[in-house]
Amino acid sequence: MDLNEKARDILRQNDKGGYTLPTKGLYPYQWNWDSAFAAWGFATFDMPRAWDEFDTLMTSQWDDGMVPHIIFHEPDPGYFPGPDVWLTDQSPPTSGISQPPVAAILARLVWEMDKAAGQERLATLYPKLVAWHRWWHEVRCTHGPAAIVHPWESGRDNCPDWDIGMAEVDGTGAGEYTRRDLGHVDASMRPKQEEYDRYIAMVKFGVSVGWNQKRIVAEGPFLMADPGITFILLRAHEDLIAIGEALGQDTSEIEGWATTLRLALADIWNPEIKAYDAKNLHTGEFAGVLGSGAFLAYLAKAGNPELDTQLMRVWNVVSYGIPSADPEAAIFDPRRYWRGPTWPVVNSLLALGFRDMGRFDLEARLKAETADLILKHGFYEYFDPVDATPCGGADFTWTAAIWLTWAGDDYEQARGAA
Repeated sequence: MDLNEKARDILRQNDKGGYTLPTKGLYPYQWNWDSAFAAWGFATFDMPRAWDEFDTLMTSQWDDGMVPHIIFHEPDPGYFPGPDVWLTDQSPPTSGISQPPVAAILARLVWEMDKAAGQERLATLYPKLVAWHRWWHEVRCTHGPAAIVHPWESGRDNCPDWDIGMAEVDGTGAGEYTRRDLGHVDASMRPKQEEYDRYIAMVKFGVSVGWNQKRIVAEGPFLMADPGITFILLRAHEDLIAIGEALGQDTSEIEGWATTLRLALADIWNPEIKAYDAKNLHTGEFAGVLGSGAFLAYLAKAGNPELDTQLMRVWNVVSYGIPSADPEAAIFDPRRYWRGPTWPVVNSLLALGFRDMGRFDLEARLKAETADLILKHGFYEYFDPVDATPCGGADFTWTAAIWLTWAGDDYEQARGAA
């Protein structure tokens, strides 16, 4: 089957009517940033369905503006942790944390594909995006850069960035439970059990304070500045400003957030590793590791020569895209989730940054390497960046979406080169 048609089929098969599963079995609900990428993919062949995806995501926005990272639309008793663990008292049930705010970035891209048809849908979406960005500014950026209160909030669950913060979390009271992920994916490709126990402990803390987000920031067991979300949010602010201006809205509030956040970038620059770095906000200690979150600086036009040097060092050690952790560091694990693999979806965000900074050579290289992975093995969740071994879930929505929107451009040429 033609890969373009296969990618469209994956989106259709994972479509639950208004929202899209990341992949069947492993992820049986609507995930926040996965959903925004699904919308981008749908826009290549079904524009109304793309806008429906954004609308369904925002329907579960909390009163305080937060858009949760999981929405439990339908019961699935085998999934853990499900709504009976999160206990957020939302309808439909949701998790109690957020996820990388890529929606404004991708909504702008979808709108630019057909401005006339999308203007009304975008106008409906805009105030909800503003409310979510305001939540990030007022609740998660209180220390300057964007902070996370749970590794899952970063979207990069078990990346080495969080190790120093995770070490402070007591996971001994997590209790007995069965992990859904290990029934679908080899355990060597997923977070370890001791990490999962700590994840559950953090969820239980949220429940204990009634998901009061300010208390979670002030009193919770985990609080780290996240370069990845900081750069995504900064780029999303800029895109939201462009959307607001096109809609004739006053964007001065958003401009203020963007200015404040850009000034805070100095707080996450670690001169020891010559790169942006995660920081434990309880102690002020840098993580001291280099990961793909740091390279999302290019998405926010925050690259610099020192970061360029680190990028090329890391990239030239592997063969397929940007690894999620430094391949020359002891913590590198090329197939374990966010501790080394390359993620096509992150590559697509990095490529947006390269393109907008005029680094077309880097974008072309990243596109070719990402396309090669998909041409060889199909639409997997992530891949070993050294030998291209496919990892995680198969028939993955966001990998199919970025094939249709980015990696599959010049498909015939890419196929001939593979």
